Order: sequence, then C-alpha cells, then structure tokens
Amino acid sequence: MLEFTEGNPDTRVTLFAEVVLPLAISKLYTYRVPAGWNDRVAAGKRVIVQFGKNKVYAAVVYRISDRPPERYEAKYILDVLDDLPIVGARQLQLWDWMATYYMCALGEVMQAALPAALKLASETKIVAASGENVDRSTLSDKEYLIMDALDITPELKVSDVTKLLGQKTVFPILKQLFDKQFILISEEIAVKYKPKMKVFVTLDEAYTDETGRKMLLDALHKAPKQQDAVLAYLQLSRSNPEVAKSDLMETSGCSAATVAALAEKEIFRLHERAVSRLGETDVPVSPVFTLSDVQTRALAEIEACFLEKEVTLLHGVTASGKTQLYIRLIEAALEAGKQVLYLLPEIALTAQITERLRMHFGDRLGVYHSRFNDNERAEVWHKVLKGDYRVVVGARSAVFLPLQQLGLVIVDEEHETSYKQFDPAPRYHARDTAIYLAHLHGARVLLGSATPSVESYYNALAGKYGLVKLDQRYGDAQLPRITTLSIAEEARKENMFSYFSGQLLEEMKRAIDNQQQVILFQNRRGHTPVSQCSTCGYITKCIHCDVSLTYHRSSGKLHCHYCGFSEDPVQVCTACGSTNITSKGFGTERVEEELSMLLPHARIGRLDLDSTRGKHGFERVLGAFDEHRYDILVGTQMVAKGLDFGKVSVIGIINADGLINYPDFRAYERAFSLLAQVSGRAGRRNDSGHVIIQTYTPTHRVIQQVVAHDYTGMFMAEVTERKNYAYPPFFRLVKIDVKHREQQLAQEAALRLAAALRQELGHRVLGPEVPVVGRIRNQYIYSILLKVERTGTSIAKVKHLLSAILVDFNAQKINKGIRLQVDVDPY
Repeated sequence: MLEFTEGNPDTRVTLFAEVVLPLAISKLYTYRVPAGWNDRVAAGKRVIVQFGKNKVYAAVVYRISDRPPERYEAKYILDVLDDLPIVGARQLQLWDWMATYYMCALGEVMQAALPAALKLASETKIVAASGENVDRSTLSDKEYLIMDALDITPELKVSDVTKLLGQKTVFPILKQLFDKQFILISEEIAVKYKPKMKVFVTLDEAYTDETGRKMLLDALHKAPKQQDAVLAYLQLSRSNPEVAKSDLMETSGCSAATVAALAEKEIFRLHERAVSRLGETDVPVSPVFTLSDVQTRALAEIEACFLEKEVTLLHGVTASGKTQLYIRLIEAALEAGKQVLYLLPEIALTAQITERLRMHFGDRLGVYHSRFNDNERAEVWHKVLKGDYRVVVGARSAVFLPLQQLGLVIVDEEHETSYKQFDPAPRYHARDTAIYLAHLHGARVLLGSATPSVESYYNALAGKYGLVKLDQRYGDAQLPRITTLSIAEEARKENMFSYFSGQLLEEMKRAIDNQQQVILFQNRRGHTPVSQCSTCGYITKCIHCDVSLTYHRSSGKLHCHYCGFSEDPVQVCTACGSTNITSKGFGTERVEEELSMLLPHARIGRLDLDSTRGKHGFERVLGAFDEHRYDILVGTQMVAKGLDFGKVSVIGIINADGLINYPDFRAYERAFSLLAQVSGRAGRRNDSGHVIIQTYTPTHRVIQQVVAHDYTGMFMAEVTERKNYAYPPFFRLVKIDVKHREQQLAQEAALRLAAALRQELGHRVLGPEVPVVGRIRNQYIYSILLKVERTGTSIAKVKHLLSAILVDFNAQKINKGIRLQVDVDPY
C-alpha cells in the first residue's frame, strides 16, 4: 500500500501532472504528484496511474502545474518509471499537432507513437485470499479447480485461468470467487522491455602470455574437449577481444558443460552484459563514388533552395541517382552535428537502401519499421534518444522517434500511398507529418520522386516548395522503351497465350537466354479473385464484408483481404445448388502458375504480401532475385517501389486497365505513377530495357502519357480537372464514415449527421453515400465528404466546428452504438 507524506505547506508546493493516457479520450487527465516526488516527475516521463475503478496504465506526463482539476479530485500518481524523459518537448508538440490536425485523441497518437514495449501492460493477477480452514464445499467445479491451482502456485494471470478452464469467459467465475472472498484481484504493471543479455568469455590473466598458454594447453592434454575450447578461444580472440560463449561453443564444438568446467577451474572468466538485438556488424565505411555533372548541378540547386525554403522537391527520373544525392546531403548534415531521418514507403525498400547507407555511415545508422519485434523497436528508440544513431532509415512510424537534433528529413518516393495510415487513428500522412516535425526542429525537408504527387508538384510550382529537376539517368543508362499491346487485338489474332501476348513471351525468353531478368506486374495477389456460379451468377462473398473471396493456392482456401475470414473452396453453389462453379480473374499466384507451364525452365519468384510474410520475408525474396536465383519476379505494386536490380531488361504489365478504371479522383494520377515506376525498374545500367504494357485501352490518355514519359502532361490534365471539380490541391477533404451493424440504423444516423453538418457548412457537405465496399467486419458504412476551399476559409475553424457537431451527435441517445470515423486528407 502506497503512503504519501504531506510536506510542509510553507516549503513544499503541491504539483499536479496532466498526463496522456493511451486511450481514445478527448482530454488530458490530471493527477496529484506525491509530496517528495516533485523533482522526479517531469514532462515526457512515464508514470503509473489508476484510471477508472481497477485499471492501471502507464501514461506520459504532458505538463506539470500547481493547478488542481476543477471538477474532480485528483488521484495520486502511483509510480514514476523513467529517470529521464523518453518523449521530448518537440515530440509532445508533434503529438498535439497530429491530434488537432487529424482530429483524433492525443492518447491515440501516443498509442501509435510509442513501441509496445514502452507502453507496458496492465495484467490482472489473481491470488488466494489469506484465511485458514476455508470451507470450499460451496464452490462449483470450476471455482474449485481455480482454488486448487492457487494452492500450487502463488498467483495466476487471467490468461492462465482461461487456459486452465478451456474457455474464454472467465470473469464471471472470478467475480463470484471474489464476492465470496476466496480470491483477491489486483492490477500489476509488467515492464515488457528487457535488454538482451549475452555471456562473454575471457581468459584468465595468468594465461595471457605465451608461457602461460603453453603450460595451460599442456595441462589440458587429458581433457581434449577443454583443450579444443581454449584453442578456439585463442583463434577467435585474434579478430575480436570479446568472445561470445555461443560463438566459442559453435567454433569448438564443445558443450556448455565444457565451458562451465573451464570456468570452475578459473581458466575462463564468464561475464554477462546487454547486447543489441539488431544484428549490427562493423561494416567498412566506403563513401567512394563520384557525382555526374548533372547530379553535381542538382546538389548545388538543392543546397541553394534549402537557404530559402524549408521544403524542396527533387523531381528525378527513375535511375537518375537520387540516392547518391541523398548520401551527400546526409554527410553534410552529420558534419554539422545534426541527425537525419530518411523515410521510405515500404519495408521492402528499407532492406535494400540500408545496405547501401551502412557502407557509408556504419554503426551511426539505425533502422526502424514494423517488422521489428517490440523489444527491437524499444531498443532503437533508446539508441535514438541517446544519440547513438545519427541517421535513421524507416517506414512511416519512424516520424515518432525521439530525434533531438534533427537537421534533415528525406522523404523518398514521396508520392506513395503507403505513407498514409488509414486504420487505426491517427490517420496521418507521414510525409506531411515529417514536414511539420522538421518545422519544429528548424530542419530542411527533401521530397524525392520520379512521379511526384500532384499536391507536392503544385506546391513547388506555386513557390511554396523549392523545385530541382534531375531528368537524366545516371551514367550511360537510358530510359526504357515502352510498347503497348491491345489485349483485344492480340486475342483476335490468336496471339494470347493465357494472360501473355506472344511478344511478351518472346521478350521474356530472349531475356532469360541472355542471362537477363524479367519483372511481371499484376496488382492483385492470390490466385483467383472471383468464384462464380455459371448457372445463377452467385459470387462467393465474405460473410463479414461485401467483397468477393479470393482463392489462394498456397493455402488452398478462399480468403477475404479485408477481415481475414477464410473458408474452403466452394464446390456446390450456395444459392442454387449447381456444381458449375467457375473462376474469374487472376492474381499473382495464377500468373506464376500459368507462367511455369509456358516457360517450364524459368526460375520464377513472387513478391506480394503472401510470399513476404515473416520478419525477413522481403529480404529473402529480393535477395534471391538480386543474386539471380530467379529469372522472373511476379509481383504486386511492391515491385514498383524504388527497387534497383541491374539485370532487369524486360518489364511486363499484365493488365493495366484495373489501375485506371477505379472510382477515385486520384485513379489516373496513381495509375500513371505506378506504371511509370514499374517501368523504371528496367534498364537501370547500360541497356535501356523494354517495357510491354498489355491493356484493352492502349489509346487511353494515361497509357499514352506513360509511353511518352510525360509527367508534365499528366499533371496539367489532372490539375485542370481537380480545379473544375473542387478537389485537392485546391480544396481540402475530410471524410466521415458512419458505421453500425444494422444497415438501416447506419443510414438513418448518416442522414441525421449530414443534415446537422449542412446547417453549418452548407454546400461543402456531400453525401451520405455507400462507399465501394459498403460493409466491412459486419459494420455497414455510409460516407460523408466535406470539401473545404483552401482560399478564404479557415480549415482550423471548420475542424473546430466539425468537432463540436460530432460531440453533440455522440451525446444524443438516439445515436448510441453508432461509430464515427474521421479521416482528414483521405487520400
């Protein structure tokens, strides 16, 4: 039981801490700082607090003041976890901005920002109540089983009781035991992060010289395994004075018992210390490369832009050597004593870029992304906090790291939609968040892309951003030759073989014969997207979502790509009982399958979400392709994201129409970007490469612009349409999704909310409408879209008004059970 001693009111000030709880609550919550803890509690530190009746949380202190809360009595802080703040002042400012801009709770930002191992866990534990000769005759069988278990072990977790009874709902049983005073229930904070410990071996000082070693080896001639262990140690210690016990055992083939015996004889000294989980090795720093004249000029232009603008856009064609420019800029930032944040849209890119950067920056480079486990992410967090990492490469979540001296932010492939988080809140865009983060630090931002987003390019042309162009490929590399083929025309000529035109097949065969490689792009994973009854037309759909189930050959099941539901393939139509079930469409699995029959000698790999599951899935597939263990790589949009392979000479886009014919205002922009980026993987060394685009609409504007490498034409066409139809960059968008398990209730609530919004915002409110997928996870969805003009209207005031309307909506009893989801900049 914690006791707090009241200090002398004349000499001790009572402080109160406003904390961020990891919950979706709209306000900060205030706690009282115990007397004597005034120096321990500070903004950015984690504290243990009780919230509600029984729940205990680790919260982050937002600010300290001497003002108590007005409407409730402040509880005491239970403990302080950190000696030093783990969240800096600028990070808290960033959290605050994100909560305001993206219209979410500060606690939701905290949930996204902190690694799970730093958020801690509140685990309910059960102990037997003290008391002797307790009568257990009134207990049920399950209650008796729990008490028997507590006789054996002093405490049980709720998860332990769940396993013990073999059922999920155990709280009612525990409540009955608690009411009968047989058990006590407590909340205990368990710290998840523990450093990784490793045992190292050193040789006793008596054997460090040549004479001592000879005597030692002679003494061990009757113990050959121990002698082998000592010899292995002497060999390993030549290259590294610290020899890990595991390395010693592997090299010598000895057992742990052998090492223990040598330690007992005081020949070996064993000591344990914390080591990194991140598998870092000493990589030789080799920054030897020469910039071309075009690159040198672009670098000078970027540096000039940085003197006047906070943000500069580098528009460089694929394979123009943007990464080399990034390296030179990073070197300059490090020389100035600054830290650098290098954002990439995909974990797939992180591995490839990291290898290059580690050659230049060695152990000053850190990597941060979601494929790391909780402890690894916490370790990177601490290393960044201490300043051990001066350069951090990561996906979108890296914007939350506790960088103290940020001088440069690089956002590579800034057009990528992967930078946008759609679920859960905060639904932030990492590019825009990074720009605000840099602003807080007074740092500079470089946005790089071969196909910039329309918004970024517009800002550059308008003078808000600096603009630098790099329109030549590095060295002797030429832009690829692009050919379009009409699928309908090829089929009429009977020149289609499965999903491949004759010309594409011939180009692939020629490339493989010439020891070159091929990338095939199909933006749909799985084997078959649709299973349909030919008799009645019924399509097998997910039971939780309004989408068709995709057949995956790897699992042999039908899968929903929205909620994860799966079931066995349908043999008999659910609607009419017919057995005439046909498959329609094709994904990467089916492309791989068909290709293996058409080109049986080709080595085929696949790069999609299914083939890259697991921590090192991306590295495994990309490494195999880079080492030419695959001749052909079939992939989804993952293959479009900045990958660099020197032997790729042919790119095949199986069907470009699915990208263009999508109901979204950015469909044409994204189609152009994706097709141009995929095409850019070809001919990145001396050969120009050949790209073949198969489509039913070869004369489509976007297809023709891709063929002509005409980004400017695409931009002008898009920006004209968006101005006419009130879309970004001329208008801001805010999307509100209204959700409920009953469709009628969801629709009625959406109509009420739209009416309330129109009273204040008028014609800016569109909808409600059913989105492309109208039901996900048994929640029916109706979407309302706000279009707010950028000129003449304050978006901050609109958001403030919107927040008030949403609070009032949620407070009405008629709307109980309705879920609202706000997405600012939903693209």
